Amino acid sequence: MSAKLFAALVAVTLVIGRAEAFTVYDPANYAQNVLQAARALEQINNQIQTLQNQATMLQNMARQLQRLDYSSLGQITSALNRIDGLMIQADSIGFDLAGSDAAWQRTYPGTYRDADAASLEQQADIQLHSARAAYQHTMRVQSGIVTAIQADAPLLADLVNRSQGAAGSLQAQQAGNQLLALSIKQQMQLQSLMAAQYRADAETQAAIAEANAMARERTRQFLGDGHAYSR
Repeated sequence: MSAKLFAALVAVTLVIGRAEAFTVYDPANYAQNVLQAARALEQINNQIQTLQNQATMLQNMARQLQRLDYSSLGQITSALNRIDGLMIQADSIGFDLAGSDAAWQRTYPGTYRDADAASLEQQADIQLHSARAAYQHTMRVQSGIVTAIQADAPLLADLVNRSQGAAGSLQAQQAGNQLLALSIKQQMQLQSLMAAQYRADAETQAAIAEANAMARERTRQFLGDGHAYSR
């Protein structure tokens, strides 16, 4: 073998050896790997989105269940207690069922048979005092209710603002409940006023009836049996 041929064979062998040392590039395999990586990334993104949605849902639930950090119950109860206190102060004939019956019988007995003039005058004074006290009590109740209604104005505005600015359904519901309680409180106050007014009117009518009964008794006593005027 000549030296030139031997050198050529060595050169070819070295070239082949170097070629086998390099990694063979496979386009199909590379595309498959890229596709799998994209799918894995998409699954991760979907999981992240699901977790974000769940977190948002929990936040919304917490907001819906958030309590209203405000209560007007104390103010409403205090106003009702003041009106109740005024109702209890009713003079002479009060609003207790058993007590009012007894007081009514003492003040307006309905019969004055054989009562002397002094007794009739004394009973008339008692009835006049009771009727006047009833109307005075009605005016006190009216004044108390007017004062309470004036105090309700800022409370009503506050509750409406809290209802409109409620963060969730629970806050809105609680604010609505307090607005309803305020409305019921005002209705109860009006019922108390009506009770006081009807009581005063009833006493006035009773006093008129009793005055007529006293007048008839005075007339009967004055006329006697009629024999003094017979011939």
